[in-house]
Amino acid sequence: MQISSLTRMILSTSFGIPLLLSACAVGTDYHPPEAPATDRYISRPLSEPTASAPVPGGAAQSFAVDGNVPAAWWTLFHSPDLDELIRQALAASPTLAAAQATLVVAQENVNALVGSALYPAVDAGLSANRRKVSGASFGQPNSHFNPFTLYNASVSVTYGLDLFGGARRELEALRSQVDVQRYQLEGAYLSLTTNMTAAAVREAMLRELISTTGEILALQEKQLEVMERQLTLGAIALPDVLAQRAQVSQTRAILPSYERDLAQVRHLIAVLAGRFPAEADALPHVALANLELPRELPVSLPSSLVRQRPDIRAAESLLHAANAQVGVATANLYPQIRLTASFGSEAVNAADLFAAGTGVWSAGAGLVQPIFRGGELRAKKRAAAAALDQARALYRQTVLQAFQNVADVLQALESDARTLAAQAEAASAARQAYEVTDRQFKLGGVSYLALLNAMRQDQQARIGLVQAQAARFVDTAALFQAVGGGWWSRDDGRETGSKERSVERRARSAGGDTP
Repeated sequence: MQISSLTRMILSTSFGIPLLLSACAVGTDYHPPEAPATDRYISRPLSEPTASAPVPGGAAQSFAVDGNVPAAWWTLFHSPDLDELIRQALAASPTLAAAQATLVVAQENVNALVGSALYPAVDAGLSANRRKVSGASFGQPNSHFNPFTLYNASVSVTYGLDLFGGARRELEALRSQVDVQRYQLEGAYLSLTTNMTAAAVREAMLRELISTTGEILALQEKQLEVMERQLTLGAIALPDVLAQRAQVSQTRAILPSYERDLAQVRHLIAVLAGRFPAEADALPHVALANLELPRELPVSLPSSLVRQRPDIRAAESLLHAANAQVGVATANLYPQIRLTASFGSEAVNAADLFAAGTGVWSAGAGLVQPIFRGGELRAKKRAAAAALDQARALYRQTVLQAFQNVADVLQALESDARTLAAQAEAASAARQAYEVTDRQFKLGGVSYLALLNAMRQDQQARIGLVQAQAARFVDTAALFQAVGGGWWSRDDGRETGSKERSVERRARSAGGDTP
């Protein structure tokens, strides 16, 4: 069986038109927004270096402007336990798995549009119909025809000419949605690693607070025993003993709240790692003393931040998609042309299919030009333009919030360093004051009220020191998150910034929809 010259012409024309019209699309081509016209995050220069303190986590930190942000930034804390927690989280987190699946959905939507809009649809059909016709259909009402079976085998081709680029703009919008999901995946990756780091540091802080409070409680209980013996001997008054008992009870009351918070943060760590809370004990514990504070912190240039933050890149991709949708709405105002062609065989016996004289074919073209839709199409175009304005405003808002985020973290890091230095000095002074006052109290040189005051100051200073140490680690992790987390440096094949479109490559190589 030979395909007719008309059918061959339609087929060749249909497949060739995408190339001929590839440069024709209504609407404005997308251009990325310009980088922000600022060269700093805060109004004053960054201090070089930050303050330091002679305690764990008290190292001075310097800021490397335009420094390299490592993809596995958490390894700079040099904690194998933290590394293992994050490894498990990246391998088993449902949040990350959901983001990856959402990206696949967006990619396959692009695949579907590539196949349906830019290339002809070719379908094969085979049918058998039992018919009974009336002679009236042929102008012979008295004629009678016996029932018969009609067999048909054919190939049909349908193609909508994308003369004004509506399908290509729609494809452009879907590609941008793929980018949105890709950057949201990177955002989920970054949030997961940062949240795990912060949770691990908080766990380490709580364990240190429990240990410190336990030491303080042991000292207070020992002091109470001494005072009770002194009361028996008549060396001190009952109110002093009662005050010490109250102090012991107050310190003991702090421990349950710390233990509750520790259990809750362990449950959080388990969930972040993709496990049930009951499995928390199987996960590693991070010790505050085993964490090392990174000495050099990378600070991206403001012009680079907009290319590094996943949330900014996602907002930009939404802006790109909104721009493409204006082109889609514009193209809908213009004529739509559709070409159809079919070629096959029809026979009353299945065995006669494709025999001489059974060939049938058809070819056609249709044009639809919107004339009156009650203002629907122009309203949709205005809506698309308004959506573009909205996306532009949201992009700017995302950029402003990102810069605020970096500025806040930079300020926090400098304040944390000064706070820790002051807290370390206060803890040392409070400890010395307590030891001196305790000796004087035992010799009868000071009242119990002075000892109690020194004891409380020592307790508060030691707890404040632990909290200040943890704050430096948490805010250091927050800086890595604020500058984007270094996803562009990762070599695992998931670099979001790649311009290669694996979606289209897979679509072109798929070879059709035949299972």
